Amino acid sequence: MEFKIEKTDNHSAARLGSITSAHGSFATPVFMPVGTQATVKTLTPEDLYEIGVGIILSNAYHLFLRPGEELVHKAGGLHAFMNWKGNILTDSGGFQVFSLSKLRRINDEGVWFNSHIDGSKHFMTPEKVMEIESKLGADIIMCFDECSPYPCSHEEAEQAVIRTSLWAKRCQQAHQSENQDLFGIVQGNVFPELRRRSAAELAVLGFPGYAIGGLSVGEPKAQMYEILELTNELLPVDKPRYLMGVGTPEDLLEGVKRGVDMFDCVLPTRLARHGSAYTSQGRITVRNAGFAEDFTPVDPDCNCYVCKNYSRAYIRHLIKAEEMLAHRLLTYHNVYFLIQLMENIRTAIREGEFTRYYREFFNKYRF
Repeated sequence: MEFKIEKTDNHSAARLGSITSAHGSFATPVFMPVGTQATVKTLTPEDLYEIGVGIILSNAYHLFLRPGEELVHKAGGLHAFMNWKGNILTDSGGFQVFSLSKLRRINDEGVWFNSHIDGSKHFMTPEKVMEIESKLGADIIMCFDECSPYPCSHEEAEQAVIRTSLWAKRCQQAHQSENQDLFGIVQGNVFPELRRRSAAELAVLGFPGYAIGGLSVGEPKAQMYEILELTNELLPVDKPRYLMGVGTPEDLLEGVKRGVDMFDCVLPTRLARHGSAYTSQGRITVRNAGFAEDFTPVDPDCNCYVCKNYSRAYIRHLIKAEEMLAHRLLTYHNVYFLIQLMENIRTAIREGEFTRYYREFFNKYRF
């Protein structure tokens, strides 16, 4: 993987760059749509190419449980299995495992957990995660980490930092694939001194990229931004920074302002399944009765295929009729909206206008 910083903003930590791997280049800052089960829900690879997506995320935990990394490996890896020619990042599944608090047991060696699908028992270690991610064959893979919940005690958060550093070293030692880049994950919850410790311990290991985990898990927005700014200042300047699981439009702007290069989030597809859409004015719920006779596009300022061809009234009808096309159309629009937002952000940084764009966006957008 090659990471280049092409321009930095004079009034913030925002920066414009690019990442190149075996499956091509993509510009940063970037939003990665989530394809947990080797698919971005309701969208085809052709849809994603058309929208302008250069990298997607899949989840090692879910693919380990179903269909299994061995089957994906036999298919030629995730790229061949799902017919995706762009870049792929796989999350290690650490967040998913640790969110199963009633179904798992943890020690320094690894985690025993029960499958949420059939209750079967599994033992996940850093070495096992590296084996799974190697067989899945993504371009960028993540270390196995412990994500502490919010709220939690300082002691609990510190223990998670200790394990995350221990497991990062073991992941690095077990990582053998020359075609995959392994990112470390900074933890520490909302405790500044623990974030400093985690960032320092991972930085000396020399990973090609660093993720910021354990944010947007319930803490107040202001606190999230404060910890994010602190953490980014501690990470190597010449390595990509990835804020995990964060992807609302306002958080993308705030993250870029603080120096984040990569984002992912399930919200675009999840909101679509609940009948909601992003617009330049803010989020709307198309299923609401007020849109029954609204024949305008989902977002009059959007140039996506959906907004050029369908009205809010039609999509609301599909929702009420429980037609699957509603989910597909809203997902297409929501993913397009965030991809276009990132393109606009990159253009603003390139032209030295990020502060102006940031201000104008929030003057118009309501959340």
